[in-house]
Amino acid sequence: MTQRSPDSTILVTGASSQIGHFLLPKLIVAGFSVQALSRRPPETDEPGTRWHRCDIAAGTLPDAPLSGAIHLAPLPLLPPLLPRLAELGAKRVIGFGSTSRYTKAASADPAERAYAADLERAEAAIAEFCEPRNIAWTVFRPTLIYGCGMDKNVSAIARLIRRFRFFPLIGGEGGLRQPVHADDLAAACLAAWEHPAAFNRGYDLSGAEVLSYRAMVERIFVAEGLPPRFLPIPLALVRAGIRLLSLLPRYGYLTTEMADRMAADLAFEHARASADFGYAPRPFEPPCLG
Repeated sequence: MTQRSPDSTILVTGASSQIGHFLLPKLIVAGFSVQALSRRPPETDEPGTRWHRCDIAAGTLPDAPLSGAIHLAPLPLLPPLLPRLAELGAKRVIGFGSTSRYTKAASADPAERAYAADLERAEAAIAEFCEPRNIAWTVFRPTLIYGCGMDKNVSAIARLIRRFRFFPLIGGEGGLRQPVHADDLAAACLAAWEHPAAFNRGYDLSGAEVLSYRAMVERIFVAEGLPPRFLPIPLALVRAGIRLLSLLPRYGYLTTEMADRMAADLAFEHARASADFGYAPRPFEPPCLG
């Protein structure tokens, strides 16, 4: 374990998320102390980590001196927290947005367009607050995140495959995807934390492989130990099915725009992150969730 000064304390919001699952152990090994925030924290603390039950949407933060913060909660919640983080001594901030900033900007769904606009405004607000105060900021924009069964993309596909033993596909191969493992995003935080080239910049972070949508789903079938079976379905029928599924609480996040995006290319280049702080993601390796 690396030894750091006693004031090397990092606040992690959304710490019980899938990125947090991989990030917190890495921070401890790197010698940091962690103040971990979650709406559903574990009942006991772990070595080097103190958990807090906090609703950051209400602006609640623990009263502890900080060297910086890693914000894993939704990015639009970060700008209102920045004045308090500055008061606590934070000089480094990393936040997670999404490539949805680009892919949903022209969506037919008003809620998705609003979400994309919120991400863009949040990035601008972070830069506007941090730079005059010498707080080094970095925003990461991941593509489709997977890794430990907590996501609503790869894991949702895996659940559908296990239940129905086939997957509905809207013709052809579908658009391009570049899934990124949550562990690689956690590693990016450590790599960029003290790297000046990553200060005051935003980065698109994608996985190492570019796959067609069909090839991505085939990989998930294989991970689940099942033969790939696809059912070609007209778009109108898929949209109707999504409307029905979205009525169930477990699938309430589904929208018909997701069906439309099945044919869209959602791959993003991460070369700048590799050049600036050595970002090196893995190929697509979906876990078996069965």
